Amino acid sequence: MSRYRGPRFKKIRRLGALPGLTSKRSRSESGPRSQPRSGKRSQYRIRLEEKQKLRFHYGLTERQLLRYVRIAGKAKGSTGQVLLQLLEMRLDNILFRLGMASTIPGARQLVNHRHVLVNGRIVDIPSYRCKPRDIITTRNEQRSKVLVQNSMDSVSHDELPKHLTLDSSQYKGVVNQIIDSKWVGLKINELLVVEYYSRQT
Repeated sequence: MSRYRGPRFKKIRRLGALPGLTSKRSRSESGPRSQPRSGKRSQYRIRLEEKQKLRFHYGLTERQLLRYVRIAGKAKGSTGQVLLQLLEMRLDNILFRLGMASTIPGARQLVNHRHVLVNGRIVDIPSYRCKPRDIITTRNEQRSKVLVQNSMDSVSHDELPKHLTLDSSQYKGVVNQIIDSKWVGLKINELLVVEYYSRQT
């Protein structure tokens, strides 16, 4: 299944806030659309919708998300927590959380077009897994800086997650540590996502 490129507000109305998908606000901020007339949702649908939240927020294909779930399942610790850490430490998401891109698709485009350096080297792979002490900067070119500055000017400056530091004057972000679960940028029940995939195998 390919990466979603359809109407973004349609997904937000169905699933609730997906800050990584779009920086624009829907007219309705009341959360997911009301439940269907047929009554309460099935357990399968609840798990499916949690999985879809994760997929659309981080801009993943179904195959990519399944691969992350399998990696998390083999790691020490809670599978759900490890899964969120893996997704949050992706380069495209780090750029988004720093405010250097207004959305995760926008961050992916920055990386694909070779505007981003990690530890002084160009990285053009959006899924690159950042590590503590990684330094993320833009190329020393006017176009790269303008693109990032436009994003920083357009996004709301919420509290920066504790695992990141931003020097906006230098277009530089630093990864201080692995993210703590309370700073994840999406309201999600990750256990339901793990349960969804456990029932698919």
